[in-house]
Amino acid sequence: MGMLGQVLLVTAAAGIGGTGLGGGAACLFRRDSSRTVSLLLSFAAGVMVAVVCFDLLAEAAPGRMPVTTVGILAGYGVTAGLNRALERRERTEERSSLLLAGVVMAAAIALHNVPEGMVIGTAFAGGEAGSGWLLAAVIGLHNIPEGMAVAVPMAAGGERRWKAAATAALTGAPTILGAALGYAVGTLSPAALAAVLSLASGAMLYVVFAELLPEAAGLWQSKLPALAAVLGMIVGMAITLGHG
Repeated sequence: MGMLGQVLLVTAAAGIGGTGLGGGAACLFRRDSSRTVSLLLSFAAGVMVAVVCFDLLAEAAPGRMPVTTVGILAGYGVTAGLNRALERRERTEERSSLLLAGVVMAAAIALHNVPEGMVIGTAFAGGEAGSGWLLAAVIGLHNIPEGMAVAVPMAAGGERRWKAAATAALTGAPTILGAALGYAVGTLSPAALAAVLSLASGAMLYVVFAELLPEAAGLWQSKLPALAAVLGMIVGMAITLGHG
């Protein structure tokens, strides 16, 4: 198996495996569990912020602040535009609020899984196999609560549990495409690597601050989701910096 094949296999395990595991665990929830979903969303958001700040931007920013800044804003803007289009389409369908939240979350997670895969691909392309494996592990870890965050509201909203779990798993599939793109682009130059990392960071920051945290706050008006986000940041920081 060549290096690209290895990268795609590792990415598939992190993407589909992580969200699928979370979706399968979510099938244990039989009733409306908005508080659980809120905590899961907040925890996933905290992990993602830690990955962005302590890994992606730490790698992209030094010596390349202009490229990194433009990349973050571009990633944020593109993801915001695509998510707005997806949300408009979903609003035309009559579904329960929980089921709709699960569908929109699935779309958002699938969308940001493309740049996540690019991060893994670029790490391997840059000759940092250890970093690539670590990123895959980190992404796979926070994909577990993301998969749960997709499947729990869908199952609670009336969708069959196996379909909710399958949908959660499929949200990880775009990670493979992103890995292939990242591996190709990441071999060009250090500047291209910084651009890809910053694009991924911008996309992930949009999902955190415009999707995950607002949804979590809407599901449960409490201080505990904020604590879950902080705990997620601590876990993400520990995993990300643990290899340093």
